[in-house]
Amino acid sequence: MNKILKIFTSRIFTWVVLMLIQIVWFVALFYTFSSSISWIGRTIEILAFVIVLTIVNKQNNPSYKLAWTIVILALPVLGITLYALFGSSNITKKNRIRLAKMHEHTLSYLNNQTWISHKNCMRSRGAEKQSDYITRWSGFPAYPNGGLRYFSSGEEVLEPILEDIRKAKEFIFIEFFIVQKGFFFDSILEELENKVKEGVEVRFLYDDMGSVATVGHTFDEELRKKGFKCYKFNPLKPLLSVVMNNRDHRKIIVIDGIVGYTGGFNLADEYINKVQRFGYWKDTGLRIEGMAVNNMSAMFLEMWQYTTGVKEDLSKYLRDHTVSECSVEKGYVQPYADSPLDKEKVGESVYLNIINRAKDYIYIFTPYLIIDNEMMTALCNSAKSGVDIHIVCPGIPDKKLIYMLSQSYFAQLMQAGVHIHLFEPGFIHAKNFVCDDVIATVGTINLDYRSLYMHFECGVWIYDADIINEIKNDALKTMELSKEIKMDEIMRQSWLKSTVQGLLRLFAPLM
Repeated sequence: MNKILKIFTSRIFTWVVLMLIQIVWFVALFYTFSSSISWIGRTIEILAFVIVLTIVNKQNNPSYKLAWTIVILALPVLGITLYALFGSSNITKKNRIRLAKMHEHTLSYLNNQTWISHKNCMRSRGAEKQSDYITRWSGFPAYPNGGLRYFSSGEEVLEPILEDIRKAKEFIFIEFFIVQKGFFFDSILEELENKVKEGVEVRFLYDDMGSVATVGHTFDEELRKKGFKCYKFNPLKPLLSVVMNNRDHRKIIVIDGIVGYTGGFNLADEYINKVQRFGYWKDTGLRIEGMAVNNMSAMFLEMWQYTTGVKEDLSKYLRDHTVSECSVEKGYVQPYADSPLDKEKVGESVYLNIINRAKDYIYIFTPYLIIDNEMMTALCNSAKSGVDIHIVCPGIPDKKLIYMLSQSYFAQLMQAGVHIHLFEPGFIHAKNFVCDDVIATVGTINLDYRSLYMHFECGVWIYDADIINEIKNDALKTMELSKEIKMDEIMRQSWLKSTVQGLLRLFAPLM
């Protein structure tokens, strides 16, 4: 009873109810007028047709266009309303221009840093081209490897984070999608409070939608009272609005511009297996040292400026790590960001570049497998050409409908030679690619439409570093704990399940 009461009194339940009331009222109003005044109905039909033409002519994914075209033409009023709310990956023209200026401001600082060009040091022309793409389209350059540590599970990351926070002398930046009070967050909070008392600047940014069910609406105020600089990204409001569609899905910790953390984990107890919701929770993360941390500082400050509207002097937070040789340690590191407010899908393109240039193998971790035609084609063509591709998905899903949708992609991939594994101990939330012993990426970017098209994301592209062997070995160990799906299992599923999956596939870009 307490659990039910908690649901009905939660902020997310209130928001959903108020949004539904507004949508139903809006749609009912239009249908009432259109049935009594004929020209209104015709106007809506014309508007629906115009919107569909606009969608078709956009540089968007074909599946995305098809899904919205069906919805809008079948149910014009409802379709137009939903598209206005959830269909666009752009916030407003004014905000896009503002973000673009902030990005230029950020890049002006990054481009002025003292660091040796990676172009003269990378052994592979293909890797150099991949790195150049990230630099050109995300703006964040590659650096010599100043030190990397890989975490193969969420519980490995807490103590190193606490140790680094204790060493902080100037500033700490924290940006997460989900924050929940509990052992993980409370342990970090205690150390942060100590640092604030010592005069260390602590900035905290979290996504309001991601944390709506886990912290109260005054959580930012609570942290500000403790001396933090804290804001929530894109505050959740129970009003029909086009700005609710884009979320900050990044996970970033930066300490003094010297050490950075990122990965799949959020600041909640299931990510370190202090509580179990879907069996064992498998996540991964990275600790980064050296020049590459500047990219993470710049990402955070850019989002901070976008959220607060206050322009920052980045020179106070970027560190000038002078390097006299090609690499401090073996390899190169390139933290990068992806924004839904530009026309370039950096996160997906990084994955596609890895797939299309692979020679021997690709091992992939992803919690969701909801891919577009480009990704499907790339994976299938690579597997058909002899590349050994293994994808590890959850054995215990967190969202059953999304899991059923993910399963609908298995057959086509397996027919092309891709191996699909289900992580039997529980839920895998990691987002890893490792390829040919020389390239890997770890970050926040899922293989689904929302992550690839709608969210603010981040990742770390790694080339020729020793840590790649650790990422590979973790993939091999994880596959040993997983069950590989066989084609006859797919063929035995019921016609009803196949029909439902077909319908879900049709609307996959909207989920």
